[in-house]
Amino acid sequence: MNVWAELTGQDAAVAVLRRAVAASMSGFTAVASGATVPGEGASVSGASATAPSAGATVSGAPAPDTATTTPDAATATHDMTHSWLITGPPGSGRSNLAYAFASALLAGHPDGDAATHAQVVARSHPDLHVLATEGVIIKRDDVRDTVRRSHYSPSVGRHRVIVVEDADRMTEQTSNVLLKELEEPALRTVWILCAPSDADLIPTIRSRVRTLRAAMPTVADVASLLVHRDGIDPVLAERAAREAQCHIGMAHRLATNEDSRHRRAETLRLVLSVPRTSAAVAVAARLLDIAGDDAKALTAQRDELEREHALRSLGVEPGQTIPPALRSVLKALEDDQKRRATRSLRDGIDRILIDLASLFRDILMVQLGAATDLINADWMPQIAAAATAGHPEQTLVTLDAIQEARERIEANVQPTLALEAMLVTAIRRSSGAVRTGGRKE
Repeated sequence: MNVWAELTGQDAAVAVLRRAVAASMSGFTAVASGATVPGEGASVSGASATAPSAGATVSGAPAPDTATTTPDAATATHDMTHSWLITGPPGSGRSNLAYAFASALLAGHPDGDAATHAQVVARSHPDLHVLATEGVIIKRDDVRDTVRRSHYSPSVGRHRVIVVEDADRMTEQTSNVLLKELEEPALRTVWILCAPSDADLIPTIRSRVRTLRAAMPTVADVASLLVHRDGIDPVLAERAAREAQCHIGMAHRLATNEDSRHRRAETLRLVLSVPRTSAAVAVAARLLDIAGDDAKALTAQRDELEREHALRSLGVEPGQTIPPALRSVLKALEDDQKRRATRSLRDGIDRILIDLASLFRDILMVQLGAATDLINADWMPQIAAAATAGHPEQTLVTLDAIQEARERIEANVQPTLALEAMLVTAIRRSSGAVRTGGRKE
């Protein structure tokens, strides 16, 4: 059993983490309060007998624990520490890397074992705690509860491991709750934080974690994963990986869900064929509908199953009247589901904007005559027509408008208004709209 087997394009990062697990087995004790921690950007190079593998960037390495005296233990301290930050673009597999690391640590072996890995995948290992959110932000009370749990002693192994997914979703006040724990960590607890980049966390947290930057897998890496793991046809796997821009989760959806492929195709077709500025309102509404359909496909069935399970656990069969004393429990569940729906909708809108950015990126590449592969190669006739109808400067303005729409939505601007403004800019990029009949899916 090798817990790293399903990771793709992360050989350098895996080498760093395997070495950390080996160090934890050789008697490493998590860096205690009072240990000197260099500032952000400190390098591990030269800190141990084994330098980090080429391609993996590691920073923020704590200095050796002053209580450690043997050379082997000092080396282990440089390879292992009590807090890690794994960064990488969305879809790079940073969370998978974090859970593989957790599995190996809990198994006490650099390659892990099948039984422990199964428990980690099911999130049922007694020494694993996961802090994740399906809402827009991570709540402060959830962080406080996690900090409390971090002081529990390990039940079956050497370490208690806490994985914080989407650590960038903590507000500054919430981050400060976690900061105190990272300054004075529990002796046998290892924290693994995940975020798109270290800049998404407050500087005081960045200075107290060792940062490992996951590489973005290539199209070939993702396509190979889909073929060997999911049995996808190689041609479809390559197309899905390319159109998902190497986002592993999205590539899997495009490869396995025909509705997702149709929704993506409709998105591109709508924007390429907007007839006039007055149509921006209708197109923006349709894009929101597409994002909503995508979000519902991910959450609707799950919401219903959660509700049925909650009712049965309370002794209420579906269809029966819910006793007043139990309504607060269901209200809390419904509130959680609403937060999840909000995040799913935002993620769906953002994915649409990323797809549109890839489309106009391809148009720009054709306009500039760049010798590079197109993301939307199957749309070459429509892309060529749009490139001929406009100019590179106008396409750059459209790309800026798409990025501005993403930033506005992130700042809680109404998605409808942000999309309408973006579409007006896209329509005005040329004197005439590019009309296409679309591509048959």
